[in-house]
Amino acid sequence: MATAKPVLFAGNSNRALAEEIAQRMGIHVGKALVSTFANDECRIEIRENVRGADAFVVQSLCKPPDGIHSVNDSLMEMLLMVDALRRASAYRITAVIPYYGYAKQDKKTKGREPISAKLVANLLSTAGVQRVLTVDLHAAQIQGFFDEPVDNLTAGFILANYLINKRRLQGPSCVVVSPDAGGVARAEAFAKKLQTSVAIVFKRRPRPDVNEVSEVVGDLKGKTAVIIDDMISTGGTLVKAAEALVERGATSIITCATHGIFAAGAAQKLIDSCISEVIVTNTVPVPPEICGNKITVLKVGKLLADAIKRISMNRSVSEIYEQQEQELARSQSGGPLFAAGDDGSYEEAAASGPHVSDGVPHQPGPSAAPESDAGHPAPGGTAGHLNGMPAADAAPPAGETTAGPDQCEEHRKAEGM
Repeated sequence: MATAKPVLFAGNSNRALAEEIAQRMGIHVGKALVSTFANDECRIEIRENVRGADAFVVQSLCKPPDGIHSVNDSLMEMLLMVDALRRASAYRITAVIPYYGYAKQDKKTKGREPISAKLVANLLSTAGVQRVLTVDLHAAQIQGFFDEPVDNLTAGFILANYLINKRRLQGPSCVVVSPDAGGVARAEAFAKKLQTSVAIVFKRRPRPDVNEVSEVVGDLKGKTAVIIDDMISTGGTLVKAAEALVERGATSIITCATHGIFAAGAAQKLIDSCISEVIVTNTVPVPPEICGNKITVLKVGKLLADAIKRISMNRSVSEIYEQQEQELARSQSGGPLFAAGDDGSYEEAAASGPHVSDGVPHQPGPSAAPESDAGHPAPGGTAGHLNGMPAADAAPPAGETTAGPDQCEEHRKAEGM
């Protein structure tokens, strides 16, 4: 076992989720400079002792919310942080990847194409990753791309609990819809949670990110259709599927997905569509300006925090699913409602115990922000965030810009039962 408590580090792609996980665990995000040099190369510096530590690096392989950097920058930050921790003699390094980028390229669909998901796995392994923790991989076989242990968590229980508790969707009044033939297994598992039936949308893709609906199989007349998918990218699949479902008698359409990427104007496309609500999680940061306008964001911080604690203590991660089954059973018989946030995000309200705001019990506990140390980017470089440091202490010198995302303070209020 590790000789120290787990330490958590984060890149720039999803800083807010890393802070949420740290709060859930009662620790702070470790001190690390995640920035760029003057020539736009990634600059990483771990600024606390990690010798013998059980290190966890939280980084979604997605476009950071700053609107400047790309998916590739997020990947490089992850690789360099892992390399820095390995060279600093960390006992074990776990890559916490809420959203595994490049996952859609998990096989060759025609000649002379790369298998990018496999290459990313090779890069992570070479950098020094000894374990991977992720949420709802696009294809389960990606776990086999690694020789290291991979824990592929699912947000299905979080989505199902929200639909049952908040939207009162359960049983024959609704139908779970797979937007393509490849997602039937996911739809069947989700339908079991909602105790309802399954419908399937068959489509064909004439070219990448473009699809056409060819047929719909299933009973939809007079029912609420719940489309379930692992991610929302351009939104084209969902919008066309929703139109086809309405034509076949569905009374309303709700879309659920774990990863809300919302690329190429997808958010506005979904808002303007016949879909009544789009439900995603915060594995990928969702711009606050679109939250609450048809788009609901659920939190996965508790799920990831529980898994990290179990990994650190060498306990079974599979026990989380048993707990989720019990929570789902309570929901099916009338469990607690979700707490709604002003920014459009939701998480389960506590059934008992201290009042919960933003997922953190209001009672004395360890501070989420440690004492800061001095440290600034090299002259001429671009400042990033300094993990674990207050914003004022991590501010760059005059004339320099910040590469990390601005963090907005969230205010939560619990809804009544």
